[in-house]
Amino acid sequence: MTSIDTEAPPAVEPARAIDTFYRELVDRHPDIEALAPASGTRRYGFDAATAKTAEAGDGKPGPAVVFPASARQVQQVVRLAAGLGISVVPRGAGTGLSGGATAEANQVVLSTERMAGVIEISPLDEVAVVEPGIINAELNARLEPYGLFYAPDPASFDISSIGGNIATNAGGLRCAKYGVTRESVLALDVVLADGSLVSVGHRSIKGVTGLDLTSLFVGSEGILGIVVRATLRLRPIPVARRTLTAFFDSTAEGAEGLAAITLSAVRPAAIEFFDTASLENIDVHSGTALSERGAALILIEIDGYGIEEQASDLKAALAARGGRVTVESEEAGRRLWELRRSGRGFPEGQWFIGEDIAVPKSKLPSVYKSFPALEARFGVKISAVSHAGDGNLHPVISMDIKPGDDPAHPPASLQDAATALVRVALDLGGTVTGEHGVGTIKQEWAALELSARIRRAQHAIKAALDPDGLLNPGKAI
Repeated sequence: MTSIDTEAPPAVEPARAIDTFYRELVDRHPDIEALAPASGTRRYGFDAATAKTAEAGDGKPGPAVVFPASARQVQQVVRLAAGLGISVVPRGAGTGLSGGATAEANQVVLSTERMAGVIEISPLDEVAVVEPGIINAELNARLEPYGLFYAPDPASFDISSIGGNIATNAGGLRCAKYGVTRESVLALDVVLADGSLVSVGHRSIKGVTGLDLTSLFVGSEGILGIVVRATLRLRPIPVARRTLTAFFDSTAEGAEGLAAITLSAVRPAAIEFFDTASLENIDVHSGTALSERGAALILIEIDGYGIEEQASDLKAALAARGGRVTVESEEAGRRLWELRRSGRGFPEGQWFIGEDIAVPKSKLPSVYKSFPALEARFGVKISAVSHAGDGNLHPVISMDIKPGDDPAHPPASLQDAATALVRVALDLGGTVTGEHGVGTIKQEWAALELSARIRRAQHAIKAALDPDGLLNPGKAI
């Protein structure tokens, strides 16, 4: 991958530099909580996608970790690190799925978990100003008394932070109607690599002065700056919500049935699609019996006024495509959405790779049709749940670990199968990551999607804002 060389600060032996950083931080800023590198800090060097690596390395020292409680303290940490030539890895709740928050022992992890405040809620402007460490679900609990909600809701909404959501431009279930994180972020306060604090964006809904730097920072995975405050667009809590299920006799029929929703006049808040293997996995892991109702499922949430009319129109449209449609009770609906968020289990006794591809939503049936050939070619099993409202699939590619195999060393064919599926998505006009980000795990796949010229442009932007390459190096680009 093409990179741009920049002039770095004078080289210092890494362990000594970190030791100096920690001592000077304690001396200059005793009010900033910090942990020196030790085996106990190792867990801060990994995210959810790379946690197994952390477990395998118990006893090895982790990174230095700092817990600033304000934007000013973030500036102080970044300035001190920059002066010593030490790289800083921003970290939210550690729930990322692409290795975007991994850190080495010679780096500083800057955790935003102490910065979890709601600074302002303005019902008349329909905005909230928050710190990055607040958990998505906690924010919505704070907004509920005002009759408002923050729409982006990744499946990890009850454990992931707003700052992490911004870093990866997280999507979630309700993206079909309300869009992903970028559509709900109006302005950001960001600490740059030199410790300066800048503001981008507008509190107003409209605003086109200058380049759209807010959108540039959203999804940048912490390589351009550290978000310390966000102004978020809010929505009124819908007057009503309903859950509908449409079961089909095969994955192919269900995937084709999605077109009925697009062609209808109804715009659901969430549209989730489960193939046969995913339903079977949920049944085994959660003790349910969804597979008895059909071989594929479209799970839908509608909201707003005219809820009965919406439900009636969708029932007719999906039934015409062969779906067995049910308007679920409130309790049944709640259970189904919980199963969507946490009902799947990881394959036991198997190697597996999780993906995050996205395609134009009309191409979803084509992706599912590609699975059997890939399974036969590489000797793997493939299942996928999809945010069908915007074409974002979450496939799991697995392979049995046989007697005599080393569980720590999966065969190359597993990665080859994952890459082949990525190529399917790209050939259909899609992308290698819809919402999880590139991090460290998907950089080779990103190189398949982005031209050399565009990669050079991205590195140039990185160099303009972080000339010494000290913010989350080795990630995203």
